[in-house]
Amino acid sequence: MTETFVHPYIPNTAPAVKQAMLDAVDAASVEEFYADVPAELRLQRALDVPEPLPAEQDLARHVRGILAKNRTTEERLSFLGAGTYNHYVPAVVDEVIRRSEFLTAYAGEPYEDHGRFQALFEYQSLMAELLAMDVVNVPTYDGYQATATGLAMAGRMTGRRRVLAVSDVLPEKDSKVRDYTRAQLQIEVVPTTGGTADLDGLRARLGDDVAAVWVETPSFTGAVETQLRAIADAAHAAGAVVVVGTDPIGYGVLTPPAVQGADIVTGDIQSLGLHQWFGGAHAGFIAVHDDPKFVMEMPSRLFGLESTHVPGEYGFGDVAYERTSFALREEGKEWVGTAAALWGIATGVYLSLMGPAGMAELGELLLARTRYAQHVLSQIPGVSLGDDALHLREFTVRLSGIRAADLVTTLRAQGIEPGVVVSEHMLLVCVTDATSASDIDRLAAAIAAAIDTTKEQAA
Repeated sequence: MTETFVHPYIPNTAPAVKQAMLDAVDAASVEEFYADVPAELRLQRALDVPEPLPAEQDLARHVRGILAKNRTTEERLSFLGAGTYNHYVPAVVDEVIRRSEFLTAYAGEPYEDHGRFQALFEYQSLMAELLAMDVVNVPTYDGYQATATGLAMAGRMTGRRRVLAVSDVLPEKDSKVRDYTRAQLQIEVVPTTGGTADLDGLRARLGDDVAAVWVETPSFTGAVETQLRAIADAAHAAGAVVVVGTDPIGYGVLTPPAVQGADIVTGDIQSLGLHQWFGGAHAGFIAVHDDPKFVMEMPSRLFGLESTHVPGEYGFGDVAYERTSFALREEGKEWVGTAAALWGIATGVYLSLMGPAGMAELGELLLARTRYAQHVLSQIPGVSLGDDALHLREFTVRLSGIRAADLVTTLRAQGIEPGVVVSEHMLLVCVTDATSASDIDRLAAAIAAAIDTTKEQAA
């Protein structure tokens, strides 16, 4: 590749543009710009990609060939979760978000763009009701960023650096949160007991340098934290902020964290009307009480209801816009983008369709189906539950006589994805409203047969 090459698919590859970007950050070269990226994370070779194709139809054919290798959870019986979930999405959700005024809207606000503002205001209102919170932001990129931002807010508010994580956190989320906050915060893990927080362990580590206590409920393993009120009381006594990372799918029946003492509630809305789509449509939410101390630390946009010069008519627009990176640019407390706003509209449509009764019915179904799956699988010789905590949607099972990876390989050949491998003999299993009792029975029979076969081969 020569210095004058301009790639047709990659922006900012023109030499003059690249040089202008380097000059703006006072870097002598691209290598210097990426100096803080460890060598082991660098590719150290050219990307293995085909040459640029001359025509659009050629590129479309090439991409279709790649996509044809994928298999969806509609084609296979899936018990995969770990952050991206196969919940049913009503057809009307897709119909609404495909409307051009939503699908094509972006950050530049033309005066006629009030439809998007109102849609996002309605989303915020519905989420606030579900979470029993007062203020909910326009979505961030994903739940990982939302939780990281919630912890960063706590650090700015308290002027402290330590964060105590008292739950089992999804490893990918833990990695991203640590990366996002590493310049500001130091995250320490308080090991769990029986799947939930060790309250005595937390109290022993609390001090006047703790910015936040970080709770994940449901946790990585699907355990619901039942001691949140006691955790919040202990954290508040030490002057720390309680930041909860959660999935809102169960709050039609579960008590919301805000009612149990949480100060900042964060998470992902993928479960609420967003498809899996090979890794997920993801968007994050941050929810706080109606307290200026918290609201003014939120870097995300907020849309509110505003009166107009015409009596009886109302409009929708930004609330406290001056605190955002859109207004402050590089002087902002945090940078926040706009790519996930469409998913907020999707979730707004989903919640409006479900209503309180629908969310309650869904929550009860998930709790019942999870317990049924735990019961059926734990009856298999060689299978036991990972803990005895209350679980929503996900849980772990311990396997004896067969490795988790081998079980996955065996069942995958039968069109079943039995779960996510956690360790050599532990599997994370997920059930949703799209999982029937007969699906669970089929999984149990397949696991039992695989264990029996393995024992026979070993004999």
